[in-house]
Amino acid sequence: MKQTTNTILMIRPVSFRMNEETAVNNFYQNAANGMLPASINAKAQQEFDAMVQKLKSVGVNVIVVEDTTDIDTPDAVFPNNWISFHENGDVILYPMFAENRRLERREDILDILEDNGFVINDVMDYTSAEDEGLFLEGTGSIVLDRINNKAYCALSPRADEELFIEFCEDFEFTPVIFNAYQTVNDKRELIYHTNVMMSIGETFAVLCSECIDDKTEKKSVVDSLKQDGKEIIYISEKQVSSFAGNMLQVVVENGKTYLVMSESAYNSLNKGQIAQIERHTSIVYSNLETIERYGGGSARCMMAEVFLPKA
Repeated sequence: MKQTTNTILMIRPVSFRMNEETAVNNFYQNAANGMLPASINAKAQQEFDAMVQKLKSVGVNVIVVEDTTDIDTPDAVFPNNWISFHENGDVILYPMFAENRRLERREDILDILEDNGFVINDVMDYTSAEDEGLFLEGTGSIVLDRINNKAYCALSPRADEELFIEFCEDFEFTPVIFNAYQTVNDKRELIYHTNVMMSIGETFAVLCSECIDDKTEKKSVVDSLKQDGKEIIYISEKQVSSFAGNMLQVVVENGKTYLVMSESAYNSLNKGQIAQIERHTSIVYSNLETIERYGGGSARCMMAEVFLPKA
């Protein structure tokens, strides 16, 4: 199993704005403050295009699909929540918390990947869980250590424990389950997605252990990562709010790897943390200010990794 891939699917936004349906438990989103939706979307598109350019310039194969204009999908720029693509040719569809995010699921994306020479053997569809009010939002809710067959999940309204365990059984991952919190108006609130506070690379992990209030759970996450030989780069809760946990390692043709993050994430890191990361991988960052501000997600959320076999 590989931990990193060279191919990333990204969805170019056409109706990006703050999504009122996700704001109820994503505390990283902000209201528009009088800025027109069209201006917000135009800025998001500029940021998106610049990030795609940066990824391509270092050698990442980016498949860009334009979002559709006929349905209202303000969060389409974050495809990693509804779909994932695996080395054995499996595609997984996930149940989504916000009703308007369910509209992001598009069959033509599978056709586009096949047109790009990828093989799809099987589609595993968990979306019927939505009828029971159960959700598991893809690689937002689940952070995979593919090499060691482990899946990390911070439980939340968007990550149901039983559904997560079912996923782990279906795909032979060992589950590592915990609760992660952030302080919102002096209250500890569950973090909506695991990938906001942790990221796993080939030889390292970025982790905000401050978010895990339960000492036993904290120890189990840290021990699990260390057991697998990952060097842990600890980040603070303040850095999490700059999206420093929302990173993804990618690989290019010559085997060189990059950790992709936003400019705000990069700027929040101290010299020691940057040096720690750079012992393992190079860094590429891009300004995602508008997408982060109104979407409450960052670089990792924008990239759906394609591990599918080539025809």
